[in-house]
Amino acid sequence: MKIVNTSIVFFFIALTFNACLLKPTDPKKAHEQAITIDTHVDTPMQFLRNNFDIGSLNEAPTSRVDLPRMKQGGLDAIFFAIFTNQRQRTPTNSSLAYHMAHQLIDSTEKAIKAHEHIAELAYTTDDVIELEQEGKKAIYLGMENGFPLSENINHVQEFYNRGVRYITLSHSENNAICDSSTDPNGPEHHGLSEFGKEVVKEMNRLGMLIDVSHISDKAFYDVMALSTSPVIASHSSVRALCNHPRNMDDSMIKTLAAKGGVIQICILGAYIQPEDTTSLNYQKHEELRLKYNNWNYSNEEERQQAWAEWRQLNELYPPVLPSIADAVDHIDYVVNLVGVDYVGIGSDFDGGGGLSDCADVSDFPKITEELARRGYSKSDIAKIWGGNFLRVFKEVEAKAADYDRASL
Repeated sequence: MKIVNTSIVFFFIALTFNACLLKPTDPKKAHEQAITIDTHVDTPMQFLRNNFDIGSLNEAPTSRVDLPRMKQGGLDAIFFAIFTNQRQRTPTNSSLAYHMAHQLIDSTEKAIKAHEHIAELAYTTDDVIELEQEGKKAIYLGMENGFPLSENINHVQEFYNRGVRYITLSHSENNAICDSSTDPNGPEHHGLSEFGKEVVKEMNRLGMLIDVSHISDKAFYDVMALSTSPVIASHSSVRALCNHPRNMDDSMIKTLAAKGGVIQICILGAYIQPEDTTSLNYQKHEELRLKYNNWNYSNEEERQQAWAEWRQLNELYPPVLPSIADAVDHIDYVVNLVGVDYVGIGSDFDGGGGLSDCADVSDFPKITEELARRGYSKSDIAKIWGGNFLRVFKEVEAKAADYDRASL
């Protein structure tokens, strides 16, 4: 009888097992099988232009998002931002912001309705799964800047009823809800205002995601202490890698993760790497910012003119942008800090987002390729591209249902 050396057998079994573990992820399959979601783009502003068609291929810089390029990029769902810039808080300006938000929703509904055979507005976590199975794109709505609430708590439910599923509480300046991370005048409320606290409670009750991108650090911690649901940062990056007040520091990321939230890495160059303030691109944009009073427009025509000049400057003085690898460094950082369950992607396309090798949503498979190259598994990639965000969204919905049952 021949005696088998069991140690050699186990050696080869272990070798085979390890070889399977080390088998590289197929980025194409990983991207195709994931539910891919971009949680922040500013495309609705384009709908106010008569010649923009979301169903046609629109090359940058006209827009970086349309339905053909969503298909090319394997993107299943996207959040369109209902954005209003912050103006002085007068009754007139508050009314203008309120009506502008409704106008943007109206125009988005019209644009998607014209292409309902390939895209539909979505409202729940289940919608993206169902629409993906039908071969359609899911278009969600988020509100960037709570200014249109006009200090009326009833407007939270009004916009929820219109399909808005998250509110970015502030933008680049303080509003009636909370302080901004970038207001040149510094804090006003020193966190959340009393109205802001009511907004957080109402969003929890309705099942509306609270978005902490843009808000001050103190406002962030106020939200984390008050909210009974996990929250999101729809388009923010890592402050340790790019020291910008719009980004989140380690303590904030840990606090967000501890409460089950998610940070969606923003691929806008200034939030990935510090800007080169000596470049002509930077200096010309600073001149433009001052020309338009720190982007405080007196009317819609002035806003459109400013955006046209912004695009022209980028053509005349092309920015030197970070790469996909630089952006994935931010994903790596979050994963190493708190784990792979708390990070995703929010591009900020059509609001300044873009990388040297990721110009629009059709380039998203390149991000998956970089993730696979760094050893992320298919499961990890699915979490980063949408699974983590959907987990948070689902929990927010569930907690709102608990509110309803408790009120019966």
